[in-house]
Amino acid sequence: MTDPTTTDADAPRPLPSGGKPTGGPGRLLGAVLGDLRAVDGALYAAVAATPTPTLDRTLRHLSHAADHSKISFGIAAALALAGKRPRRAAIAGVGAIAVASASANLLGKRLVRRARPDREAARVTVDRHVPMPTSASFPSGHTASAVAFATAVGVVLPPAAVPLGALASAVGYSRVHTGVHYPGDVAAGAVLGIASAAAALAAAAATPSARTQALLAAARSWPRIRIGGLVRG
Repeated sequence: MTDPTTTDADAPRPLPSGGKPTGGPGRLLGAVLGDLRAVDGALYAAVAATPTPTLDRTLRHLSHAADHSKISFGIAAALALAGKRPRRAAIAGVGAIAVASASANLLGKRLVRRARPDREAARVTVDRHVPMPTSASFPSGHTASAVAFATAVGVVLPPAAVPLGALASAVGYSRVHTGVHYPGDVAAGAVLGIASAAAALAAAAATPSARTQALLAAARSWPRIRIGGLVRG
């Protein structure tokens, strides 16, 4: 009985680079992004394949009504007529929309340039359809603006936080339900919306109010009295 022979092809080979697996951080990042895209596509397909005839028309109308932030601007107009604090909340919300819209459309979409989903291949029912935008898919501008408005208004006017947050969530989901965005686009839009609201609120806090500016102007115009060679004002 002889010992089994081992060919060169069967012999174990040492790992390169001192025993470490091949592939650097770039390859690992690419693999992770590939997995995330696969999950994103699977979630999109699952939503498309789930029959929801009762919700289809409602979410289609909601998604269409959110074009150009029409819903948020309507709410802001109503808040502006409701008193001083609601008016401040409305101004903060509109400012947050401006930041979110610029960030999503001028930066995010131009940097990532993700193609829109193939709604026909996913067999999204026609009852859900809204016009497919021609812009890039990532991030969702509708979601970014809705979340930015809800966050900014909710900070200034806390009782409005929950209903506006629920509305913004519904707007975000409607973009997936109607087939014009992947779930990942909506998630990125939500993060961008929160960041935009924070930036708008910080800018508003750093800007003196009209009353403060008037007081400063009045202080600068106070008469100055010279006492003993020193100017007292």
